[in-house]
Amino acid sequence: MSLKHKAAAPAADSSLFDQSELQYQSGFGNDFATEALAGTLPVGRNSPQRVAHGLYAEQISGTAFTAPRDVNRRSWVYRIRPGAVHSPFKPYSNAWVEEPLCAQPEPNPMRWNPLPIPAQPTDFIDSWRLFAGNGAPQSMSGCAIYMYCATESMGHRYFYNGDGELLIVPQEGRLGIKTEFGLLRVEPQEMVVIPRGCRFNVSLLDGHARGYICENYGALLRLPDLGPIGSNGLALSRDFETPVAWYEDQEGDYELIAKFQGALWCASIGHAPCDVVAWHGNYAPYKYDMRRFNTIGTISFDHPDPSLFLVLQSPSYAPGVDDIDFVIFPPRWLVAENTFRPPWFHRNVASEFMGLVQGQYDAKSGGFVPGGASLHNCMVSHGPDAETFDKASNEDTSQPRKVTDTLAFMFETRVPLLPSNEALGSPLRQKDYYLCWQSVARHFNSGESV
Repeated sequence: MSLKHKAAAPAADSSLFDQSELQYQSGFGNDFATEALAGTLPVGRNSPQRVAHGLYAEQISGTAFTAPRDVNRRSWVYRIRPGAVHSPFKPYSNAWVEEPLCAQPEPNPMRWNPLPIPAQPTDFIDSWRLFAGNGAPQSMSGCAIYMYCATESMGHRYFYNGDGELLIVPQEGRLGIKTEFGLLRVEPQEMVVIPRGCRFNVSLLDGHARGYICENYGALLRLPDLGPIGSNGLALSRDFETPVAWYEDQEGDYELIAKFQGALWCASIGHAPCDVVAWHGNYAPYKYDMRRFNTIGTISFDHPDPSLFLVLQSPSYAPGVDDIDFVIFPPRWLVAENTFRPPWFHRNVASEFMGLVQGQYDAKSGGFVPGGASLHNCMVSHGPDAETFDKASNEDTSQPRKVTDTLAFMFETRVPLLPSNEALGSPLRQKDYYLCWQSVARHFNSGESV
């Protein structure tokens, strides 16, 4: 069942998001206090007998109440109506949730072309297509990976995810996101995280939008420890931005869509859900400009492990092993001498889902295009294609080279990713992907050494 209104969604007001305010983190998970009306935030207590301006106090907890202080995430919001004010939820029929994962995946490398622009008007939520996943929302462990391609704004429709937080990586087209905590404008080469349970609405600021989503069921994403790197490098906490308070005081016919235990539900609601006038806490949406990533690399020899490109991690119960790693490959200098500079051929215990935001990935000369994706599961051998191998094997490594105009990323997981049946049978799947290695030449000569 869908309660989607029949009238066309209103055009996106880009000026609204152009004027949106953000605040920088002074530490990841830092406490914020922000109000759109002066005098709204209570002093000395979270839930006074009467909240200023006739508002309601509501707490949103993203972790267990008893979680250690350094990982505890919660925010108090002061809103025009409590979040419970809506009609009962009813099932919402949508193919991407109902599409099952493959029960017996094949041990082959896989690659897909970008999603085409839909012929019919399709908003952000309805455009999701499930490509792979593991674990389950019930166990609060694992993830699901989607690609989206939308052609219209959500209008009076709002969404929240009860199964996990959403890491969204736009590839084409800017997103204007209204959230309960404020406004965000996100463009390609930026990423945004929407917390579990946060209600939001997406407007398209450029006519259509395409990108990638990782739905994290497990521990909240966080910055990795730097270890021997020291106090600086990789993503800096001060470069993550969180919205300031902003609210809608609008009544009318709205729809609230919820994702819960793998299914979609919808409810009618008589007002715009983003009616939070003030909030304080450390559980809120945030965005990051990946162009600010401080890349660390070798300055002597050998290609570094991809862990040196780690932006965010979702830790597992095993120290040093994550449920999800979000890794990026931005522009950078390659200076290693007498070294095969691209990623070498490899097999990993981890599983890798890769996407390309722009440019060309340095381990592939063709076929892997912006908006496309690849999946290399646990112990599936992969690496540079034949052309890249030949070029890198004969490169003059006495000279540095800069990789420019590129941004690739990887959702890496410790548990094999099951592709969806839709992704396996999709016409977007490149059935000939394996051919990129078949022309790798035999160079073995038992009487010759390097």
